[in-house]
Amino acid sequence: MIDTGDTAWILVSAALVMLMTPGLGFFYAGLSRRKNVVAVLMQCFIAVATISVIWALWGYSLAFGPSRGGFIGGLEWLGLAGVGGEPHPGYAATIPHSAYMLFQAMFAIITPALIVGAFAERVRFGPFLLFLVLWSTVVYAPIAHWVWGVGGWLRGLGALDFAGGTVVHISSGVSALVAAMVIGRRIGYGSFAMEPSSPTLVILGAALLWFGWFGFNGGSALASGGLASNAFMATHLAASAAALTWMAAGWIHKGKPSSIGAASGAVAGLVAITPASGFVGPQSALVIGGVAGILCYVGVNLRAMLGVDDSLDVWGVHGVGGTWGSVATGIFADASINPAGANGLLLGNPPLLGVQLIGVAATWAYAGAVTFIIVKLVDKLVGLRVKPMEEMIGLDITQHGEYTVV
Repeated sequence: MIDTGDTAWILVSAALVMLMTPGLGFFYAGLSRRKNVVAVLMQCFIAVATISVIWALWGYSLAFGPSRGGFIGGLEWLGLAGVGGEPHPGYAATIPHSAYMLFQAMFAIITPALIVGAFAERVRFGPFLLFLVLWSTVVYAPIAHWVWGVGGWLRGLGALDFAGGTVVHISSGVSALVAAMVIGRRIGYGSFAMEPSSPTLVILGAALLWFGWFGFNGGSALASGGLASNAFMATHLAASAAALTWMAAGWIHKGKPSSIGAASGAVAGLVAITPASGFVGPQSALVIGGVAGILCYVGVNLRAMLGVDDSLDVWGVHGVGGTWGSVATGIFADASINPAGANGLLLGNPPLLGVQLIGVAATWAYAGAVTFIIVKLVDKLVGLRVKPMEEMIGLDITQHGEYTVV
C-alpha cells in the first residue's frame, strides 16, 4: 500500500541525488586546470541526460528486472514496461515502482560521472559518450543487480550495502584507476605543476555533494522514519570526522591546512559511510569517517608516488573510501539499528565480514577487468584521447568552442 509520506521522501531524495552530479561537476572543475573547466562540467552535466535515457530504455531492467542466474536482470521491463504507480514488494512496498526506479536512476547517473575525474583533461567528448553507454550497461547494471536486485547473488549471500559502497564507489573508483592507467598520463605530468583552477569551486562542489548525500543515504531507507534519520545522522557525522582527519593529516604532512584537503576529506567520509549508514550508530559513523580521512589521504599520496595520473583522485577517494566503508560495515554493523541487516564482527558475527570481503573482491575484479576491455574497445573503434596539440590548448576550446573565467 502506498504511503504518501514515504513517497514524498523518496521523490525529494531523488532530487537531492540528482543535484549531486552537477555538484560533482563543480568539484571536479575546481580541481581541473582553467583551460578544461567547461569540459569537465559538460561531461558531468551530460551524464545526467545520457544515463537517464539509457536507464529508461534498458538499464533499469538489466539492474533490477527478474534475475538471470543472480548475475543480471532480464528485459521484461525494457522501456519501463510494467514500471508504474503500484509498488514492487521486492524493492519498496510503500512507494510507487516508478518512484523507486527514479531514485535508482540518480545512482546510475552519478556513478559513471565519478570516473570523469580519472581521465579529465585528455579525452574526446564523442568517445566519452560511448564510454558512458557501455560502462553503465555492462559494469554498473550487473553489479547493481548482484547487490540490490531481487535474486542477485551478493544479496543472496547477505552482503550489506545500504547506499552503494560496492555498487557506486568501488565500481567507479577501480574503473577510474584502470582507465587512467590505460589512457596514460597528461602531457607534462610530473614535469610541472598542474594546479587546481579554483578552490572556491571545489568547496562549492563538496558542499553540494554533502547536501545531496542526505538524499543518497537517507533516501536509501526507502521510507521516511527512524532508519532514514539514522542514515542522515551517520552521513553527517562521518563527513565531518573525515574532513577533520584529512585536513589534519595534510597539515602535519605539508605544514598548512588545505581547503581542498578539507573538502576532499568530507567527500571521503561520505563515500565511506555510504554502505554502512543504515546499519551503524553515531559512534561507529565517527570512527568510519575519521579513519576514511586518513586512509584516503594516504591513498591519494600513494597513487601520486606510483606515477598514475588519476587526474582528480577518483581511486584515492572513491576506490579506497568505498573499500574501507564496505569492510567497515562488516565490522560495525548492528542489527538493532536495522533488523533487515545483521550484526558485524564486533557484535559477534565474523561471517558478515567474510561476505563483505567477497563483495569487495568481486566488485574490484569485475569492474577493473571489464573497464579495461571497454577503454581498449572505445579507443580502438573511435580513438579516445585528444590530439597532443588539443590537449595543450585545452578541451574547453578544442572540444566545445567555449571558455570560462574562474
